[in-house]
Amino acid sequence: MTDASERILTREEVARLCRKWREAGEKIVFTNGCFDILHIGHARYLAQAKALGDRLVVGVNSDASTRALKGPERPIVPEDERAEMLASLRAVDAVSIFPELTPDELIRAVRPHIHTKGGDYRPEDLPEAKAVREVGAVICVLGLVEDRSTTRLVEIIRRGAKEDG
Repeated sequence: MTDASERILTREEVARLCRKWREAGEKIVFTNGCFDILHIGHARYLAQAKALGDRLVVGVNSDASTRALKGPERPIVPEDERAEMLASLRAVDAVSIFPELTPDELIRAVRPHIHTKGGDYRPEDLPEAKAVREVGAVICVLGLVEDRSTTRLVEIIRRGAKEDG
């Protein structure tokens, strides 16, 4: 088992770990997403999120929820690999895969102090905003890395494949 795989936890395991961190007085930051085809925008975003607290927990959409949100050809990378890549990043303390379309239940389990999203979101439009308020967390919208998104990368790859074929 790699160090990274030890940071991939079930909802129950991450809830227990977060209780310990809170009892130790540590500030917990939470974020979530599909994180399909990890890129520099993700890495910079996660580093920004971690800088807001002591611990960063990342919720990763399951393959089924990613497909429901992004379409039948996604995800490109399976959920277990996406989770392991995220867990291998220095900024990330724990990763948990969630099957729902929204991270509400995981937010209730983690009970973060801060919930972060990328600059392409508005706090009032987040489906999970109610769950964030329920646990007493604040929403913090972080900046985007311009021209960097998984959707854009997939389009570039598809365009290149058409030009080659």
